[in-house]
Amino acid sequence: MNDASPASRRARVRAPELVGKGGWINTGGKELSLADLRGSIAIVDFWTFCCVNCLHVLDELRELEEKHRDTVVIIGVHSPKFVHEAEHQSVVDAVERYEVHHPVLDDPELATWKQYAVRAWPTLVVIDPEGYVVAQHAGEGHAHAIEKLVEELEAEHAAKGTLRRGDGPYVPPEPVATDLRFPGKALVLENGHFLVSDSTRHQLVELAADGETVVRRIGSGERGFGRDSFSEPQGLALLPDGKVIVADTVNHALRTYDPVSGAIETVAGTGRQWWQGSPASGPALEVDLSSPWDVAWWADRVWIAMAGVHQLWTYDPATGTVEAAAGTTNEGLVDGPAAEAWFAQPSGLAAAGDRLWVADSETSSLRYVERDAKDTKDGAEPDGDRFVVRTAVGTGLFDFGHRDGAAGQALLQHPLGVTALPDGSVAVSDTYNHALRRYTPPTHEGATGEVTTLATDLREPSDAVLVGEDIVVVESARHRLTRLRLPDEAVRVEAVAHRTQRAATEVAPGALRLDIVFTAPTGQKLDTRYGPSTRLLVSATPPELLADGAGAGSDLSRELVLADGVTEGVLHVSAMAASCDDDPANEYPACHVHQQDWGVPVRVTEAGTPRLGLVLAGLDA
Repeated sequence: MNDASPASRRARVRAPELVGKGGWINTGGKELSLADLRGSIAIVDFWTFCCVNCLHVLDELRELEEKHRDTVVIIGVHSPKFVHEAEHQSVVDAVERYEVHHPVLDDPELATWKQYAVRAWPTLVVIDPEGYVVAQHAGEGHAHAIEKLVEELEAEHAAKGTLRRGDGPYVPPEPVATDLRFPGKALVLENGHFLVSDSTRHQLVELAADGETVVRRIGSGERGFGRDSFSEPQGLALLPDGKVIVADTVNHALRTYDPVSGAIETVAGTGRQWWQGSPASGPALEVDLSSPWDVAWWADRVWIAMAGVHQLWTYDPATGTVEAAAGTTNEGLVDGPAAEAWFAQPSGLAAAGDRLWVADSETSSLRYVERDAKDTKDGAEPDGDRFVVRTAVGTGLFDFGHRDGAAGQALLQHPLGVTALPDGSVAVSDTYNHALRRYTPPTHEGATGEVTTLATDLREPSDAVLVGEDIVVVESARHRLTRLRLPDEAVRVEAVAHRTQRAATEVAPGALRLDIVFTAPTGQKLDTRYGPSTRLLVSATPPELLADGAGAGSDLSRELVLADGVTEGVLHVSAMAASCDDDPANEYPACHVHQQDWGVPVRVTEAGTPRLGLVLAGLDA
């Protein structure tokens, strides 16, 4: 029998100081230190604004942040992946865009990230009122576990006299008056007006043909899932019946808006976020979705850029059903049959004849879906429901920049939008390069496509629509639509190439022990009633990096073998654990899923570590 208190079972690790060259946001100009947080329970959220999983965690924390506002201080530490994310104003914009209502430390050089040995976005670290780290959680689905821990810490430190109640250090910024606030996507209505998703204000806005005059606002403007409410809506597409389908991103739903009657209707999604193991097809109003970011009408159905799970789904209004159409939920860049392809936060869609173009943001790539012409039966026509995924521009998760020329070596930086042009080329809203780019497909087999720059000095362009000979760009971070004449010649820019700032983990050659650290929350245990409650999937880029150990299994530890002759690459690790209330008397215990995907850059050296420990929940001893 173990009657030790929760406090005596927890490790005592002093929290490193919070430092970042970018300084503090949402504090009224005050510099914060750990000493300022003494007496409060601090939850440090390592995030970056490109990361949809980080945005999910921001939403998960909102209820906890409100419920424990007098004892808990959430501190965001912004740790950039992309070069654009290291710009201070970009972080300020993101904090407003995503309604972050707590202090944020801008750490462009990843100083605090390194001090806390963080390996993944998002990661949450809990610090007790005396300044000790008591838990670390990577990925999503941990809000309930942190809630339990907060309650334990409140009781423990209230009894010790070390808990201080009161207002935290958050100071809201002054509101700014603009007609749009971080708009996401746009389309042209049949009357020539523009419909824009005004994402931060949780509305749709109809603008006159000048792109400036507000005709009407649709939605209450309050975050919600009611009949007249949205939550950070993004993608818009016209349906054949004249209605507009809306990607209601943070509500994890698809809605329709009727421009004639003004009616808003939910047509897909439950309002709950999809998790591994949930149905991936079925009646549209009974299946969970995950951060749908854009929509397009193609191949007689609505295609959905399901950014939250790195897939493309479809919604068929005729049958009222949804299904996963492309992608495995693994994050990366892998082409091939749709069911086997990998995406990474697909965020923009454009239908163009026999192709559906995709802006795949986290791989900084332009990709497309087309029918698989090789799929024939007994010499018959190709089966129209079989699709293949191909890449036009881009190489993977960690290479990005602004480089024109042959598509095979061209670089983008986190594009969010794509627009089909009349000549068969494609305009890309190259968001983090503040540019509008163009991809021109090859004119014959064996030729290479070309990438050029159409316009620069835009501010986080997230979408564009054609109007006659002009293209109207959604300048999200300038809160406006900007009209450009499509140029006959492209703008010339100096080539720039980048790799992510994340340092590679040095690993020893040969055998490498992979350990996923998971500790079930207090009062819960791993749920083994229906088989294994954990899942581990491992792969590598390049695949030749791993001589052994790739594939799926149920054990959270695995012996990997690194191949001879491959000196660097990326290990892709996906882990999931399901835990339930540990109460034999409860016939229907509450259960929770914890999951995270890691992309770990590694370099093979003789002095490297023989063990790679990744924390899903708990502390790595």
